[in-house]
Amino acid sequence: MSVLTAAVVQSGSHLFDTPKSIELLEAKTRQAAAAGARLIVFPEAFIGGYPKGNHFGAPVGSRSEQGREWFRRYHESAIDIPGDQTQQIEALCGELSVDLVVGVVERGQTGTLFCSVVAFSAAGKLIGKRRKLIPTAAERIIWGQGDGSTLNAFDASCGKLCGVICWENLMPAVRISQYAQGVEFYCAPTVDDRPTWTALAQTIAMEGRCFVLSANQFMTRAHVPEQFETIQGNDNETVLINGGSTIVSPLGEVLAGPHFGSETILYADLDKAQLARSRMDFDVVGHYSRPDVFQLHVDSSRKTNVKFQPGLFTATGVDSTSGQQKQEKR
Repeated sequence: MSVLTAAVVQSGSHLFDTPKSIELLEAKTRQAAAAGARLIVFPEAFIGGYPKGNHFGAPVGSRSEQGREWFRRYHESAIDIPGDQTQQIEALCGELSVDLVVGVVERGQTGTLFCSVVAFSAAGKLIGKRRKLIPTAAERIIWGQGDGSTLNAFDASCGKLCGVICWENLMPAVRISQYAQGVEFYCAPTVDDRPTWTALAQTIAMEGRCFVLSANQFMTRAHVPEQFETIQGNDNETVLINGGSTIVSPLGEVLAGPHFGSETILYADLDKAQLARSRMDFDVVGHYSRPDVFQLHVDSSRKTNVKFQPGLFTATGVDSTSGQQKQEKR
């Protein structure tokens, strides 16, 4: 289809209550789909939660038992990819025939948590994930770093889309790695609620000649358990994340938002013909590039600090390639 309706959902999720957050995602998705949206974008860490205003008892040089216990609860709220929660979202997207992008807190194989984005197609399939490359400031206490193996864009029913998370959007190399894959719908889940975020979304749209859909949370103290301390205060009406979601055209025109101060769903009709029109005079990775002067090299291999030599471990302890008994490893 040349024109599709897109939606960005501005809502807070529920810290330490993933089932409730999944219920909220389903309700908001159904609402947006009923309004005609075929592409729906949710904020950063919507599933698993963004614990704004808390440091998990980890000031410089110190840790607290209370902070460790809160992290244990946060760890339990994270999801596996794939897993039960992604299967629920797959079924939802297939039922409603919508593409969906949502920020999640992912539990890695060894227990490290990652700030990730998952994308689903209208065919009811999980089509990809990516992990935030650089958690910002105190986020590094609770989240690990991603690598280049998840920098790929996704083929959704609506077209080519990507998910770039919060301050990664300030990294020019990350942006270029996405433009080079022909991204049409640049999804930017975030929790940066400053007015200057809109200017960045416009810059990305003009730079990449793509539609930018940036979804932010609107979160109050009421979304957080009473015992969970936040530096902003303990009144349930206190705003922790103030929104600022927006949708921008490939020539930098703001099509919806930015909206601050309350929950909302923003909608815009996106004409894919604008993509070609906008690239007539500018294509940052095409005719407006200078590869003889500048080149970006992206290492897309998966990184690990432990590598096992093939044949080292077997069920019997025998290396089948040599027939020799291998010493038991403990």
